[in-house]
Amino acid sequence: MSQAYYSAVLDHPLDTVWSLIRDFNNYPAYIEGVSESVIEDDKRGDEVGAVRRFCYLGLWVRQRLAGHSDTQHSLTYASIEPLPFLAEVSSDAPQPTHYEGTMHLLPVVEGNRTFSEWSVKLDTAPGDADRWQVQFQDWIPDWTNSLVRALARHQAEAR
Repeated sequence: MSQAYYSAVLDHPLDTVWSLIRDFNNYPAYIEGVSESVIEDDKRGDEVGAVRRFCYLGLWVRQRLAGHSDTQHSLTYASIEPLPFLAEVSSDAPQPTHYEGTMHLLPVVEGNRTFSEWSVKLDTAPGDADRWQVQFQDWIPDWTNSLVRALARHQAEAR
């Protein structure tokens, strides 16, 4: 088991950030490259066990909401099917992997900001851990930066 991790301080209040990410189905609103997201079986986007199916960079992915806490400002999601490697196709591409990700927010009192941490545990085939870890270590900062841009748009629209 390997893990990718990224943290950042976001220049937005905790409640603002949480209101954007707390709905498991809101992925297209803050992750660039996600063109569509649907919660299956008419479950709510904050209901543990809900399954979202979303299209990311042309690939359909299914995840289950494994944990959700409004008091802890965190959500955990887990893969349902193994994720194929999305880098350039090559004969030595790593095997698809299962994963579990957690987004957790904490208040930063100074400046009314938010500390965001995003980690993903990877259950890879032997020998594939390093390549998957590097891939997710690249993706998570990109996703966090996408969240920052979405928050800036949200702030501009509120004015």
